[in-house]
Amino acid sequence: MGNDGGSIPDRRDLVRSKPKAEQADKANQTKAIWFFCALSKKRLQEPVVSCPLGKLYNKDAIIEYLLDKSAYGDGERICGHIRGLKDVKQLNLTPNPAPVASDASPDSLDRAQFICPLTMKEMNGVQPFVYISTCGCVFSQAGLKTVSASESPKEKERASPPEGEEDKFSDSLSLCPQCAKKYSKEDVIQLNPPPEVQLKLQFALDRKRQLEPAKKKSKKRKNDASPDEAEPPSKKQAAALPGPSLNPAIAGASRAVVKELEKEEEKRKANMSAAVKSLYGDGKQRKETFMTMGTFTRYA
Repeated sequence: MGNDGGSIPDRRDLVRSKPKAEQADKANQTKAIWFFCALSKKRLQEPVVSCPLGKLYNKDAIIEYLLDKSAYGDGERICGHIRGLKDVKQLNLTPNPAPVASDASPDSLDRAQFICPLTMKEMNGVQPFVYISTCGCVFSQAGLKTVSASESPKEKERASPPEGEEDKFSDSLSLCPQCAKKYSKEDVIQLNPPPEVQLKLQFALDRKRQLEPAKKKSKKRKNDASPDEAEPPSKKQAAALPGPSLNPAIAGASRAVVKELEKEEEKRKANMSAAVKSLYGDGKQRKETFMTMGTFTRYA
């Protein structure tokens, strides 16, 4: 090969290697979960809610899903764990006060819509954000830890459980730095956690629901005895029970119709000739002849 004026092929031209699998852009994936609703895939707009797994949704999309489970094709896979509005928490988000660039389009993803009110960091997925399930306030994880660590002794005393009830609380309560509501460490839920953390949250949620007590029956059902335990009615009760009755107007009308049919039949037979009457006979059994033997003869 060669010396013929053509090119000389090398190994990469002769040996075909297996193409590498296409990988999704991590930056686009991050923006998709932090800027868009996990269910409707539309831009996040207040009111925004979150589930115990930390996913972000538009509240109107969740309401639409609860009213019609087939409104979204993958709704059962994404938020099948949401049974009602009690399973989601509306978030108190802080809008981003930074001015929008003049050349930026309305759908631009370069600027985050919300920020942490403590650190002023944008909620764009670069650093983890959390929300408090008791009040719905959203902070960056680092900012909430810093504020909780620097809490004054007086605030800790106010948030601590009363005397004699220390055993009921595994962790000391803290105060939300934005609305001053009490919360514990278990009430802090991470937004859009990694897949392994999301699996742990899903397992904890399933376990919690399994331990929930069964719904109480209504008072009517409690008072009513079951059909197996019900006693048979007495003779007086059986006599008092309403039996199958017929409307007297309907019964009278049916009797009148039957009488009219009988009169019509009598008139028809009265006008019959003797030959036609002989076909119907008088209802008595006749002796078969060789002409009628083995054949079907109608006797009225």
